[in-house]
Amino acid sequence: MSNGDIFLGEVIGTGILILFGAGVCAAVTLKHSKAKASGWIVIAFGWGFAVLAGAYTAAPLSGGHLNPAVTLGIAIDTGKWDKVWVYVLGQMVGAMLGAVLAYLVYLAQFNANVHSDKEPDGPTPTLGIFSTIPEIRNPVANLLTEIIATMGLVLPILAFGLTKGLGESGTQALVVALLVVGIGLSLGGPTGYAINPARDLGPRIVHTFLPIPNKGTSDWGYAYVPVVGPLIGGALSGVVYNLAF
Repeated sequence: MSNGDIFLGEVIGTGILILFGAGVCAAVTLKHSKAKASGWIVIAFGWGFAVLAGAYTAAPLSGGHLNPAVTLGIAIDTGKWDKVWVYVLGQMVGAMLGAVLAYLVYLAQFNANVHSDKEPDGPTPTLGIFSTIPEIRNPVANLLTEIIATMGLVLPILAFGLTKGLGESGTQALVVALLVVGIGLSLGGPTGYAINPARDLGPRIVHTFLPIPNKGTSDWGYAYVPVVGPLIGGALSGVVYNLAF
């Protein structure tokens, strides 16, 4: 794979991932959405389908990593580091692009995010549409959650490579998508399961600059947790996989 193919594949794939993922969060969160308050299960499956669409789209060009933690785990396992920067750059650009596209899809809903007498509860907070927010703010606990949840993603992804039938049948991305749904349902409660530094950081940057009325804080004091935690989890997955398999 050339650097250009990898970059383009990761931009497109990660862009689709965030478009669908931030899109389902907007659908469930924003007041004037038809899917308002449809719940956590909808979000978990929305993100799973987001992974499915993004990974299948990117696979022919880049292999469809879509996640710096996955890229790091693979690099540690294989010892091949020369393409890592291309993957991560593409993932970050794609994540920001996807966040902008999700904003444009829900532009009218975001613009209606204002206080009115008809809505006494006030504007809807918007950061959770783009990035993760912990339910209980405890840096140590939050980091542990992200490390363990990311290992629950990356270690199986590495192990799936040993199952030849998955690659030959083209169902590997489907299995990963179902894995992401499972992580969301089982491990997503404490922090919102970033499990992907680009997925959290790229949209958080975009949220900082978007002209959303009453958008609230971008919470940069917490932003290191969904970056550092998944990177540690990805690295540990690469080490464990290399030693065990």
